[in-house]
Amino acid sequence: MKIEQQIMTAAQAAVKALYGQDVPEKMVQLQKTRSEFEGNLTLVVFPFVKMARKSPEQTAQELGEYLQSNCEAVEKFNVVKGFLNLSVSNKAWLTLLADIDADAHYGEKTADEGSPLVMIEYSSPNTNKPLHLGHVRNNLLGWSLAQIMQANGNRVVKTNIVNDRGIHICKSMLAWLKWGNGETPESSGKKGDHLIGDYYVLFDKHYREEIKEMVAQGMDEEKAKQEAPLIKEAHEMLVKWEQNDPEVRALWEKMNAWVYAGFDETYQKMGVNFDKIYYESQTYLKGKAKVEEGLQKGLFERHDDGSVWADLTNEGLDQKLLLRSDGTSVYMTQDIGTAEMRFQDFPIDKMIYVVGNEQNYHFQVLSILLDRLGFKWGKELVHFSYGMVELPNGKMKSREGTVVDADDLMELMVEDAYKTSMELGKFGDMTEEERKEIARIVGMGALKYFILKVDARKNMLFNPEESIDFNGNTGPFIQYTHARIRSILRKAQDTCPIGSMNPMSPISPKEVELIQKMSEYGAAVEQAGKDYSPSGIANYCYELTKVFNQFYHDYSILNEKDEQKKLTRLVIARNVAKILKNGMALLGIEVPERM
Repeated sequence: MKIEQQIMTAAQAAVKALYGQDVPEKMVQLQKTRSEFEGNLTLVVFPFVKMARKSPEQTAQELGEYLQSNCEAVEKFNVVKGFLNLSVSNKAWLTLLADIDADAHYGEKTADEGSPLVMIEYSSPNTNKPLHLGHVRNNLLGWSLAQIMQANGNRVVKTNIVNDRGIHICKSMLAWLKWGNGETPESSGKKGDHLIGDYYVLFDKHYREEIKEMVAQGMDEEKAKQEAPLIKEAHEMLVKWEQNDPEVRALWEKMNAWVYAGFDETYQKMGVNFDKIYYESQTYLKGKAKVEEGLQKGLFERHDDGSVWADLTNEGLDQKLLLRSDGTSVYMTQDIGTAEMRFQDFPIDKMIYVVGNEQNYHFQVLSILLDRLGFKWGKELVHFSYGMVELPNGKMKSREGTVVDADDLMELMVEDAYKTSMELGKFGDMTEEERKEIARIVGMGALKYFILKVDARKNMLFNPEESIDFNGNTGPFIQYTHARIRSILRKAQDTCPIGSMNPMSPISPKEVELIQKMSEYGAAVEQAGKDYSPSGIANYCYELTKVFNQFYHDYSILNEKDEQKKLTRLVIARNVAKILKNGMALLGIEVPERM
């Protein structure tokens, strides 16, 4: 049993024995003792003062005496006003350390067949351009959230919805037909998504030139945007696509295949994947059918021009368009269709959408519509809303000049990690192959940690230089500490294999602090699951790393003469490394064995 649980149970027994009252566990408030007072855990006494009919100090004194006599975990106590500060016995701390040591995934829960099924949607790329910096934040948040929900005992399905249809896709296709000369990823040496992205930019360049020319000839700019030959051709191609024109569909499939191969490469580098991928080209018709079904049931209404709307004024919102007058669908319709397909594929208990905060209103509406249409998780769907991420101006130029490409960013991070590690002498006697692998782990760890340590709801500035720092609140600082501990453990195995601890061995306050910090990992995982907050895990890993480094600064491990003390410290170190590895894995971050 955890120390906190032992003390809470004993406190309930104390109130019953001393004051004849049964109190629920939620009345027993136990918190970490403030650093300026002696003790490890503090019991708030005020809830029991009325029952005791004594002053807070007297009540605390009586409860303290009972706990000292009847709870093995409590060694001594002191009273500060209505607060009872409890010092936990060494034996209890070492028993807790042994429990942590015995569990490879201490603090994490395992799902079984009856566990809730949580579906998490993230990434949502368009097939007309490569993934960019915004997608990086989205993918890292989605992947991490999936690991955290799993560590909280949920079954998790990771999904992606690919925007593979629409006018923007036709723009790339048309540009390739006009100016591509049959170029392929193989003939150009470019990744497929970059190649298609280049044609999307090329379309835009020619389209702007046409608009400029038409405006110069006296046409209104807005009209020129609609009348430009290129945009008309793109619209014609979209109509052909919707009519299943074999040539247009064949081209669409060929170019999309190039893009998917490129995406897969990027996802692999990023360390993310999906259990199921959905495509808008397959879901939009389902959405239209579901809206028509809702119309028949009187859930929606058709206007005179033939368009279909949902009236949300009763929910304090406005009216929402679901089908245009020409019968074509909008994004909302597609999301309803995707929800229908997912619900048929999986018995979802909770649905989490990882989408930027500019879509807050969209998901507020989607939740109401899905609930109306009978999806049991509709009302409680979670929009995991996150802020924008930007780079300092001039730090990086992308192929397109405006958007920071995900592949470029990852490549830069790994290069910087290699360079910084060389300058700091972190590579030692490693082979070139090992150096490259460590640079990959450190570079990607720096990128992921820097993005995930920030509260997802906030806009953030990503600075590549700041992220690769072996000191401070960074991924490399935590990774280096893990590697240092693994090095200590390797040396220790050569001299003294780690055996069993003596539960009566003396331990220092710094060691107690480390054991207590490790014991908080489960609570950090649980809180991160409740708050949908990868930053909670990142901050916990940083705090644990800081506490270990303070301990390591003050106490020797390998040179400790007392064998029992050395053994206890090695077990502490081993478990700090284990928890750091597990915690960082929840962020999708690898930790190296040596650096």
